[in-house]
Amino acid sequence: MWLSFLTPAKAASGEIDVQDIVFSHIQDAYTWHITEWNGQEIAIPLPILVKSEERGWDLFLSSHLHQGRTHHNYYIAGEGEHAGKVVEKNSAGEEVRPMDFSLTKNVCGLFLSCGLLLFIVLRTAHWYKKHPNEAPGGFIGLMEMAISYIQDGVIKEAIGKEYKPFSSYLLTVFFFILINNLIGIIPVFPGGANITGNIAVTGVLALCTFIAVNLFATKAYWKEIFWPKAPIYLKLPLPIMPFVEFFGVFTKPFALMIRLFANIMAGHTIILALTCLIFITATMGVAVNFGMTIVSVLFCAFMNCLELLVACLQAYIFTLLSANYIGLAKVRE
Repeated sequence: MWLSFLTPAKAASGEIDVQDIVFSHIQDAYTWHITEWNGQEIAIPLPILVKSEERGWDLFLSSHLHQGRTHHNYYIAGEGEHAGKVVEKNSAGEEVRPMDFSLTKNVCGLFLSCGLLLFIVLRTAHWYKKHPNEAPGGFIGLMEMAISYIQDGVIKEAIGKEYKPFSSYLLTVFFFILINNLIGIIPVFPGGANITGNIAVTGVLALCTFIAVNLFATKAYWKEIFWPKAPIYLKLPLPIMPFVEFFGVFTKPFALMIRLFANIMAGHTIILALTCLIFITATMGVAVNFGMTIVSVLFCAFMNCLELLVACLQAYIFTLLSANYIGLAKVRE
């Protein structure tokens, strides 16, 4: 699916823009691309909901803006500050961005992952309700193993005896990140959405952890922030250490956001770049192209296996660090 829009003519002529290919698949989109058949793109058009300052609300399908077309003075910008976004020309002839509430590919991917998460949780809970005294097996047994490990080995160990109010949130975060990471690896519809490689998504997750840490923190935690245990000359007359500690309140969730975003986006970028080697070498002769095709396929297979590990590892790390930050805010004396 990733490179199905590359026609043999383009590949043979060397008309390959690797940067455009990579970023077009990493970024969000107003259509959900599936494949290409006989030179025609097969994609699911998604609803675009915008509010213009001059014309008010407007709702239409993204197919109306396909291949540079304009609909009600709206179009998708090809370059500039709003490249790839829905824009319009106002009465002064200026290109402006309306308020955009469109259902994009990443939003659909989020609905899909949330639906899967609800299905998994409710199915597991339903089984335990019907079989309260039986040992689970198969998928339910796998879920019990994962939940027990995260709750007992991560959440309880990091937070301590007051872990229960945060257990539901941290378990939800773990499985939400894991499902989205795995969906992003699947190269065919309905997979391929780069959800956790979107900094807005990871930013919201980090914000939730930030709220959980600081809203339920103890007095000892805030005392350590504004009056840390350090030599007096580091606190007065210049509040050097209080400033450092207070700055750390914001750098911790920021690190969570960047770590998850960068790791997932980097993996997708590398796989796409390796795949492009096949088309880049198409004009270098059969022998070179055949050799690089084998290299590209082998490296892509290796990277996909590595991405499976990264998908699980990043969900685990985000949950572990979130639990540690909450635990430090709850037990610091």
